[in-house]
Amino acid sequence: MTYVIDPTICTGCGACIEACPAGAITFDGECARIDLDLCVECGTCADECPTGAITESA
Repeated sequence: MTYVIDPTICTGCGACIEACPAGAITFDGECARIDLDLCVECGTCADECPTGAITESA
């Protein structure tokens, strides 16, 4: 499963960046971004996101 970040919900708090064990998430100044080449699809980022901006993609 792939995870995506909704930029309209992301507040840029950085919780997902700190939680990601693979270092796959960066901040672009407005919103977090997931590097799908680095993502291990563990779901930790989605669990830690306080706004629910990270979800599984169909």
